[in-house]
Amino acid sequence: MWVADNWKDYEVIDCSEGEKLERWGDYILVRPDPQVIWSTPKNHRGWKHRNGHYHRSKKGGGEWEFFSLPKQWQIHYGSLTFNLKPFSFKHTGLFPEQAANWDWFSEKIRQAGRPVKVLNLFAYTGGATLAAAAAGAHVTHVDASKGMVTWAKENAVSSGLKDAPIRWLVDDCVKFVEREIRRGNSYDAIIMDPPSYGRGPKGEIWKIEDMIHPLISLCTRILSKDPLFFLVNSYTTGLAPAVLTYMIATELKPWGGSVESQEIGLPVTESGLILPCGAAGRWQA
Repeated sequence: MWVADNWKDYEVIDCSEGEKLERWGDYILVRPDPQVIWSTPKNHRGWKHRNGHYHRSKKGGGEWEFFSLPKQWQIHYGSLTFNLKPFSFKHTGLFPEQAANWDWFSEKIRQAGRPVKVLNLFAYTGGATLAAAAAGAHVTHVDASKGMVTWAKENAVSSGLKDAPIRWLVDDCVKFVEREIRRGNSYDAIIMDPPSYGRGPKGEIWKIEDMIHPLISLCTRILSKDPLFFLVNSYTTGLAPAVLTYMIATELKPWGGSVESQEIGLPVTESGLILPCGAAGRWQA
C-alpha cells in the first residue's frame, strides 16, 4: 500500500462505525467513510468536540452540521497551499491520500532533466496540477466543472503558482483528448482521477466500468515518444489494483517500462493502522 504519511496539517485521528475523525489544520471534522465497517470505542475527545459533522442520510446524500467552522480556511503540504470549504456530499475540496502520488511523480519530474508536459484529467481542485507545476512541469488541467477549475486557480494563487505554466480548461475530458489527437499534440505524462459516475458539461454520462479502459487506450495516442509516467486513480469499490495494472500494462506495452498498482491510504493516529482510500495504478518508463 502507498501511504500519504508526510502531512503536517492533516491527520486521520480515529475511525469507527462508518465515520472518520479528521484534523484539517486547526479544525476537527467528522465525515462518513464507506470503508470503515468496524466498530471501536470512540474515546478521543474530538468525536464530541468537532467543528463540523457531515451526517449521511439513509435516503441518500446528507447534510453538514457546523460548530464554529469558518466558511473557508487553508492547509499546507510542503510549498502548496489549499483553500478548503465544506460543500456538497461531505467533501472539503481535497483528497489528502493523493499526496502519496504527488510525492512520487514530483520526484520523477524533478529528476527528468528535461521539460515535462503533464496532462491532468478530471483534475478537480488541482492538487496534482499544483504538485506537478511546483516540480517544474508544464501542466494542462482539465475538468468539466467550471467551479472546480476556478477553485483550482485560487489554490494556485495561494501556492505562489499564479504565473506557473498551467493551462486551465473547462471541458469534457474524453472529448478534449479526442481533439488533442486530431491536433497532433502530445504529453510526457498523464494523470487521471475519473469519478465512478458523473456527467459532462452537456449531460454526457460517465460510468467508470464502461469508460475507463477506452479512455486509457485513447490517452496512449497523445503520449510522447519518450513518456515519463502514466497515473490512474480509482475510488470505485470493486475496481481492484490488479485490474488497473492489467489495463495500463496492456495499453502501454509498446512503451515498455513497468506498471505497479496498489491501494492508497492514510495513517490513523489512534490505532496506528492504515485507512484504505482507493487505489492507484502507476506506469513509469
